[in-house]
Amino acid sequence: MLKELFTKSKKKKYATIPSERDKHDVPEGIMTKCPKCKKIMYTKELMKNEKVCLHCGHHHTMTAYERIGSLFEQDSFTEFNADMVSVNPLDFPDYMEKVEKDRKKTNINEAVVTGIGKINGYQTAVAIMDASFRMGSMGSVVGEKITRAIEKAGELKIPFIIFTASGGARMQEGVLSLMQMAKTSAALKMFSDEGGLFISIMTHPTTGGVSASFASLGDINLAEPGALIGFAGRRIIEQTIREELPEDFQTSEFLMKHGQLDAVISRLEMKDKLTTILKLHVPGGEER
Repeated sequence: MLKELFTKSKKKKYATIPSERDKHDVPEGIMTKCPKCKKIMYTKELMKNEKVCLHCGHHHTMTAYERIGSLFEQDSFTEFNADMVSVNPLDFPDYMEKVEKDRKKTNINEAVVTGIGKINGYQTAVAIMDASFRMGSMGSVVGEKITRAIEKAGELKIPFIIFTASGGARMQEGVLSLMQMAKTSAALKMFSDEGGLFISIMTHPTTGGVSASFASLGDINLAEPGALIGFAGRRIIEQTIREELPEDFQTSEFLMKHGQLDAVISRLEMKDKLTTILKLHVPGGEER
């Protein structure tokens, strides 16, 4: 009897490490950890909540097609110029291999998806940048697709909406990439002269040449909460001006406070807010 009690007291109480077999019993991707609050939640619940954290409201990155699904009426979206692909004008080493890798990873051919669809009955042309493809960098194809989307909006006399998410110009295409800043801006000027409505919605991150061109030219400039928006990096600016910048510098909230945005809108409210804006600007307030 005493021997049995002694044996029991010697048993250690600790959590066992799952075996390789146990690990495979848990489906990959079933849980997601928020990078901001570090809370863990079911991925399905996060997706139902438009990829907005259920605990702290952090806006997780959305792909272009996820955003299309959250905004547009079912079966109303028609994509165009989906087959446009980049070339390698400067013969930049490994550029085509990296582009091809991103195509397979994201199932899109370039860092922006363009098309036409309906948001609660209102037809709009749209360009949605996808940061999962080359960090949303703007090359010649990205600029061309956005320009064509603007021209299509002008042709159909409908509003144009863009969701930006970019690390800036694509260095592998050199000056051809930088030229897209002027080309898209010129297209927007002609669209504006024709009375077109342009709504720019900046998401995390919107930086470099994209922030310095079409992203900042909206008749209405909006942003998602906590998005990084700016041209040069924080460290470069601090070294240049020799001053320490505020902690919230280059965030949506900072820009809103300093008059560079019209509103910071949660993704959960974006569809309703856009519907209101479209209703106010469509002649007669009628659905189209």
